[in-house]
Amino acid sequence: MGAAPRIILLLTLLQAWTPASGRDEVSPMEPDRLQQAIALMDAFARRTGVEGEAPPRRYLWTDAFAVCNDLGLARATGEARFRERALRLIDQVHEVLGRHRPDDDRQGWLSGLPDDKAREHPTRGGLRIGKPLPERGPDEPFDERLEWERDGQYFHYLTKWMHALDQAARATGEVRYSRWARELAITAHRAFVYRRPGRAPKMYWKMSIDLTRPQVPSMGQHDPLDGYLTTLQLIATAHALGDAPQPELDAALKDYATMVAAGALETGDPLGLGGLLTDAYRLHQLRAQGASADPRLAARILEAAFAGLRYYAAAGELRQPAAYRLGFRELGLAIGLHAVARMRGEARETAATDPQERDLLEALARFLPLAREIEGFWLQEVNREAPTWTEHRDINEVMLATALAPDGFLRLR
Repeated sequence: MGAAPRIILLLTLLQAWTPASGRDEVSPMEPDRLQQAIALMDAFARRTGVEGEAPPRRYLWTDAFAVCNDLGLARATGEARFRERALRLIDQVHEVLGRHRPDDDRQGWLSGLPDDKAREHPTRGGLRIGKPLPERGPDEPFDERLEWERDGQYFHYLTKWMHALDQAARATGEVRYSRWARELAITAHRAFVYRRPGRAPKMYWKMSIDLTRPQVPSMGQHDPLDGYLTTLQLIATAHALGDAPQPELDAALKDYATMVAAGALETGDPLGLGGLLTDAYRLHQLRAQGASADPRLAARILEAAFAGLRYYAAAGELRQPAAYRLGFRELGLAIGLHAVARMRGEARETAATDPQERDLLEALARFLPLAREIEGFWLQEVNREAPTWTEHRDINEVMLATALAPDGFLRLR
């Protein structure tokens, strides 16, 4: 980065929103935060049937974060019960969401494989979201409101599960988790990415349970970026475990890279911003572990996140009462801000860090107090009594636990 662009950037920073004074970052393993995360995860496990007598209630996004949380708690505490619970949850997710719904005429595994083979390849047919309503049939009219509650498969949920499986592989050294993640990546790429003659590849946002037809044909803004970085991560883990990655992953990586290069990354949505920041940290770690990636991508992600954060912080959403806020979306941002703090600390220790990335991380550091502000708000019991919290209790509490103890989700060990 030349002197003139850097001066322009620094002038921009002087005009940026400045948060209230206070500590900008906390240790993820401060004892009180760790105990709060443990309490939240223990309650979630009992409530949703991972432990105890409650019937299993599985939802793919929430369960992906829960697996990562428990793996992180196992490392932080040395207690084997958390690791055992994470691996038990993985098996339960595959048994429930890897099969057709109980109210569906179709039965068995989504892959169509016989039971013994399906258990060896539980992700080959993808995984259901876990929504309460059956998916929309091919002849049913589209209803945007109802579609949010209908089952199917989301690409961005599948990538979260790939990440959870990959974290399990890294934590345990067991190749099967890595292979399950890679099989899911190949299935997802084949189902969600499509081509039109003479044009660049595109993606569907939501597919039917059997992956034969799109339920929502538009493309998620950050799905290509998520696909690119997740595929890069799975390839890196396969090599680290001495298990050659499938060649189909190279084709997937190329398609996602093409879409990322052509798409805009800027967003003002807090969950989307958190996703950008965690993706930037994944890329930061993968490069340090030897992965080869687009050298301009990190700065693109950080620039988009900085622009979006300035907009979001000025919009005043965090000054609204709990009844007008969605906890899990804000907590996604808090998790991303913890990624910034880690990235910034590691960049300061590495002389080879790109100067533009270093400047952007310093700019983003102005927003770090938002993480503590968001967490503090949702730790107040009165705010957790709002319908916007109780109606999404599982996802809210699991992501609050992630924000309090984020290393299980953020760090690629």
